[in-house]
Amino acid sequence: IVDADTGFGNALNTYHSVRTLERAGADCIQLEDQVSPKRCGHFNGKEVIATCEMLGKIKAAVDARRDPDTLILARTDACATQGFEAAVERAQRFQEAGADILFVEAVTTLDEIRALPQRLAAPQLMNMVIGGKTPITSAEELATLGYGMVLYANAALQGAVAGMQKALTVLRDTQRIDETPALVAPFAERQRLVRKDIWDAREEKYQ
Repeated sequence: IVDADTGFGNALNTYHSVRTLERAGADCIQLEDQVSPKRCGHFNGKEVIATCEMLGKIKAAVDARRDPDTLILARTDACATQGFEAAVERAQRFQEAGADILFVEAVTTLDEIRALPQRLAAPQLMNMVIGGKTPITSAEELATLGYGMVLYANAALQGAVAGMQKALTVLRDTQRIDETPALVAPFAERQRLVRKDIWDAREEKYQ
């Protein structure tokens, strides 16, 4: 899945972007209806383009794909600017324009989370942003409700930041840091992750 943001311009730019990303190996391409330059979906101050303009981008994306199995994922941020009902209506129009998967971003209540699979027929993605506008709901519950995909957009990033802050605080306060698994990954684990043994073997092979 490749996040192509707003398609990097108008419908023609979107067409070119989809062609390029599909050729590079994308199986699914996400497009959204924010005004460019866009903001994080869980920030305030977002704006969305006209529905008709976004429909043109989706139609261009559908026409641009060479492989019918390449999926177009259409996201709307209209909840923040026009309300939940308007966002649902937009998403329905996106499906009619050819979108394969729908993504209504930054809903703010559990009732809205539960309502979307009942209101929209296409497969849907739900975005769980830790600390964001959408109530955190388990992947199991979302699957039961009918969601086909769950995105944990910043989970790894936020976890990494917390880990770095913790490790560097210990270093600052104690002037040392030991190989403590609860604090830092073991040195050997770093080598395992980058497949150092494979590269060592290749180095030896080509000497």
